[in-house]
Amino acid sequence: MPSINLLPWRQALRQRRKKEFAIGIAAAVALAALVTVLTHLTVSSMIDTQHRRNDLLKAEISQLDKAIEQIVALEEQKSAMISRMEVIEKLQSSRPEVVKLFDQVVATLPEGVYLTSMKQSGRKIEFNGVAQSSTRVSAFMRNIDASETISAPELKVIQTGRDTGPGSQFTLFAQMRAGVDDTEEAGPVKTKRPALVTGIGQ
Repeated sequence: MPSINLLPWRQALRQRRKKEFAIGIAAAVALAALVTVLTHLTVSSMIDTQHRRNDLLKAEISQLDKAIEQIVALEEQKSAMISRMEVIEKLQSSRPEVVKLFDQVVATLPEGVYLTSMKQSGRKIEFNGVAQSSTRVSAFMRNIDASETISAPELKVIQTGRDTGPGSQFTLFAQMRAGVDDTEEAGPVKTKRPALVTGIGQ
C-alpha cells in the first residue's frame, strides 16, 4: 500500500486553530475594551448630566432662598407698618378722649382747689395741686367718683406749712373708667398746664 504522510496537514490544522483562537481572544478583548469604554462614556455622560441638574437645582434653590428672604423682609416691613398704623389710629382715636378727660377734670375741681400738674401713665392719673383745706380735697375726690371718665380717687400726700402758703399741697391718684381708651402703648403722658383755678380766695 502506498504510504501517505498526514503530519503537514495536522500541523497546518493545529496552526489554523491556534490562529483562530488567538483571533477570537483578541476580538473578545477588543469587544470587552469597547464595551468598557462605551460604559465609561455612558456613565460619565450620565454623571455630567446629573451634575448639571444639580447645579441647576442649586441655582434655583438659591433664587428661592433670596425670594424667601425678600418675602420675610416684606412681611417684617408689613408688620412694622401695621403696628405704626395701629399706634397712629390709637393716637387719633384718643384725641377726643384727652379733651374729654380735661373737661371732666375741670368739671370735678371744686371751689378752692387748683392743680399744679397732672400726669397720666396708662390708666392711672396723678394729680398734684393746692387746696384751701382738706375739705376741698374730699370734695374733689367725691366729684371724681361721680365723674364719667375717672374714678377710684386715692389720696397719697397732703402737706401744710409755710412753704405751701395759705393752702395745703396734695397728691391724689385716680383711674380711667372702663371704656376710655388706654394710651399706655403710646407711652406715659405728662401734662403740666397753667394752674387750673377755681374759687381761690373765696
